[in-house]
Amino acid sequence: MTVSGWLTIVLFVVLLTAFAIPVGGYLARVYTGERTFLDPLFVVPERMAYRVLRVDPDNGQDWKHYARSLIIFSLVGWLLLYLILRTQTLWDFTGLNPMHYHSGTWNLSFNTASSFMTNTNWQYYGGETTLSYFSQMVGLTVQNFLSAGVGIVVAVALIRGIVGRSGKSLGNFWQDMVRTVLWVLTPMSIVIALVLVWQGSIQNFSHYLSVDGITGLGQQIAMGPVASQEAIKMLGTNGGGFFNTNSAHPFENPTAFTNFFEMLVVLIIPAALVFQYGRMAGNRRQGYAIYATMMVMFLGAASVAYVAEAHGSPAQHAAGLHTQVVAGSSGGNIEGKEERFGIAGSALFDVVTTVTSCGAVNSAIESYTGIGGAVPFANLSASEVIFGGVGTGLYSILLYVLLAVFIGGLMVGRTPEYLGKKIEAREIKLVSLGILITPLTALLATSLATASKAGRASIDTAVAHGPQAFSETFYAYLSQANNNGSAFAGYTGYVQPNAGNLGAHGITFADILGGFDMLFARYAPILFALAVAGSLAGKRVSPAGLGTMRTDNVTFVVLLIGVIILIGALTFFPALLLGPIVQGLTGHLY
Repeated sequence: MTVSGWLTIVLFVVLLTAFAIPVGGYLARVYTGERTFLDPLFVVPERMAYRVLRVDPDNGQDWKHYARSLIIFSLVGWLLLYLILRTQTLWDFTGLNPMHYHSGTWNLSFNTASSFMTNTNWQYYGGETTLSYFSQMVGLTVQNFLSAGVGIVVAVALIRGIVGRSGKSLGNFWQDMVRTVLWVLTPMSIVIALVLVWQGSIQNFSHYLSVDGITGLGQQIAMGPVASQEAIKMLGTNGGGFFNTNSAHPFENPTAFTNFFEMLVVLIIPAALVFQYGRMAGNRRQGYAIYATMMVMFLGAASVAYVAEAHGSPAQHAAGLHTQVVAGSSGGNIEGKEERFGIAGSALFDVVTTVTSCGAVNSAIESYTGIGGAVPFANLSASEVIFGGVGTGLYSILLYVLLAVFIGGLMVGRTPEYLGKKIEAREIKLVSLGILITPLTALLATSLATASKAGRASIDTAVAHGPQAFSETFYAYLSQANNNGSAFAGYTGYVQPNAGNLGAHGITFADILGGFDMLFARYAPILFALAVAGSLAGKRVSPAGLGTMRTDNVTFVVLLIGVIILIGALTFFPALLLGPIVQGLTGHLY
C-alpha cells in the first residue's frame, strides 16, 4: 500500500461527487421538461423521432402501458441484433468487414444478443477475432445506447411513481427514451470519445495491420472504430470490449489518465441519478441519504480490494514473493494486472465496474487474491444497489429503501410511510419479488451448471478445479444475472480455433442458460419496479407527523445499509464460502 494509492481513491470520490451534483441537476431538467442548453440542437430531431415512431409524447402511460412499450421496444431490438449477428457476411458490401469474418454460431448469437440487449455485455468471444466492424457498430454499439436508455427510463418512471401526485401516469416511455438518447447519452459519448482519441484510442475502419514483432515473428494488430464504442461502453455501464482483453488493451484504455477518466465515466450517471432523484422529490436530503449509503459501501469495497491486493496472497507469502518490487513499492499481487495502472488503479477499476453493471475489466479478476477476488463477488451480491447500472442502480436501491421503511415502521409500531405515501402489503410483496428475483436466478443457474455434465463442460478441469472451478461457474451466472458482464475467466461458451469463426462451435448449455439468465433477471425486476411505481402513483400524500420516520438522516442510512447487507449475506454467503473465501484462507494454489 502506498500514499499515492490511497490518494487515488480519495481523489476519485471527491471528483465523482463534484461532477455528479451538477449532472444530476441537468438530468432533472431533462425529465421534467425544463429548458436546457442543448434544446436548440435536439428539439427538431426529437419531433422527427416522434413522427417516425408515431407516438404522442403528451399521452401519459400507466405502468402496464409503460411496461408493454418497453418490452416491445426491447424485443424488436433483440431481433434486429440477432439478425445482424447471424448475417455478418452479408454486410461485406459496406466495407465494414475487412477481415471477411463469418457469422458466429446460432447459440453464441443468441447469448450475445441477449447480453447486449439487457445491458449485460457478457462475451464468450473475442471481439477482434469474431465480429466485423458493422456488427460492432450497428449491432452492439447501438444496443449499448438503447439498453442503457431502458435502465434510465425505468428509474425515472419509478421516481414519478414515488413523488407523483396527479394520478397513475408514469410519463411516456417513448418520450423518455428519445430524450435519454438525445439529451444525455449522445452528447456525453461524443465528448468522451474525443478525449479517448486524444489520449491514444484508435478510431478507424482500416484493415488489420501485419507487422513483425521484436522476435521477428509475424503478427496482426487489430484496428477498428474503438473510441466511439468505448465511450458508450463505459458511460452506459455496458462493459463489452471491442478487444478480448477489454479495458486492459492500450487501444481501449491507453494511459493512467484514461484509466482514471473511464472510472469517472462509468459512475457519473448512476451517481447523478441519485441527485436527480432528490431534486425531483423536492427534498435533496433524500438524494444525499441514498448517495451516502452507496458511497459508504463503495469505499468499503475499494478499501478491502486495495489492501488485499497490496498485501498479496498467503501462497505468495509462503513462496517469498511478497517482497517483490511492484510499481515502485515492495509487496503486492501484480499478477494479471497492467503495470501502467498499478495495484490501486486496478483494484479501484475492478470495484467501480462490479458495483455497477459495467463489467469492463483492466485486470484479470481470477488472478486476484482470495479476499480481493471475493470483493467483486460481494459487489454483485448486493444486486446493483451500490451505484449499480445506469438507472438500474437507482431503481434497485429504491426498492431496498421501501423495504427498509417497511421494516423501520414495524419496529416503531407505525404504518410505514415514504415521502407521505403509505407502504402497504401490495407494495411490499412487489418489492420483495423485485429484490429476490435476481439472486434466485443466479443461484438456480449456478446449481444447474454445477450439477450437470453439460454445465461442467464449460470448465477446463486441467486448469481449474475445486473452489476455483466453482468460483468461475458461480461468478459467470451471478455476473449475467446482475447484468454485469465481467468474468472470473475459465468458464467457456464458445470454442474458436481460428479467427473469423471458421470451425468454431458454441457450448449450447452455457449459451442458452446464460441467455435466459440475463433476460429473466433483467426484465422481471423491471416489471416489479414499474408495478411498484404504478401502485404508489395513485396514492394520496399524507403530511408528516411527529411520529413519521425520517428517511434523510444518518439513522436511516445505517438501517438501509444493514438491510442490504443482511439480504445479501443470507442469500449468497454459503456460496461465497465454497469459492473465493476458502481460497483466501488457504495457501494452496488451485
